[in-house]
Amino acid sequence: MMNFGVTALRLVSPEADHLADEARHMAVRAGRLLEEARVFDDLAAAVADCHLVFGTTRRFGKYRDDFLSPRQAAMLAVEQDTAVRIALVFGREDSGLKTTELDCCHHLLTIPVSDVLPSMNLSHAVAICLYEIFTSLSTAGRPASAGTSIPAASAAVEGMFSHMRQSLTAIDYLNPKNPDHILRAFRRIFGRASLSDWEVSVLQGLWSRIDWMHKELRKWKKEELF
Repeated sequence: MMNFGVTALRLVSPEADHLADEARHMAVRAGRLLEEARVFDDLAAAVADCHLVFGTTRRFGKYRDDFLSPRQAAMLAVEQDTAVRIALVFGREDSGLKTTELDCCHHLLTIPVSDVLPSMNLSHAVAICLYEIFTSLSTAGRPASAGTSIPAASAAVEGMFSHMRQSLTAIDYLNPKNPDHILRAFRRIFGRASLSDWEVSVLQGLWSRIDWMHKELRKWKKEELF
């Protein structure tokens, strides 16, 4: 991280003590990053204040498509206003990120590798991604704030999705046994759109209107029975 000018480390339920002597020894002169690292219980809390979140994965298949390469992700990152807080999310060394954790990410990122050995060491994956961002920043730099729209923070977007799940399940649009199946398609659509706070508010208004209509319809049907 320090090789590429990145200093904000966030750890989610770490299994090892990041302040132990072994960790400090491995960090060499980057020990300050361990001391200043923030620890969270879950990924949603870790990225709650972030506006653009990239989740890394090497697995393909259901719910995992429309990938960016590290270079494409870097180009998207450097286009953002300096006020936009960007997060790169890396999973466990042995199993990576779960699908539910990728739900917290706006874009999926994967590193093109040979089929002979598709699995990559975690530290190498981090280095490749940070290198691409570092070189892109060195070339282009990020635009200073100039009144441009800032994407909504993840906490606001997740609140909107929670409301969306509840509203669309109530009107039988989502399968109550697996509401996230269709909801993940919306996550990808809205993730690419980089919703602003105002757009999140508009969507919240839509779900509230659906809630009201559903309540009124149920009331009308109940009155019809009498």
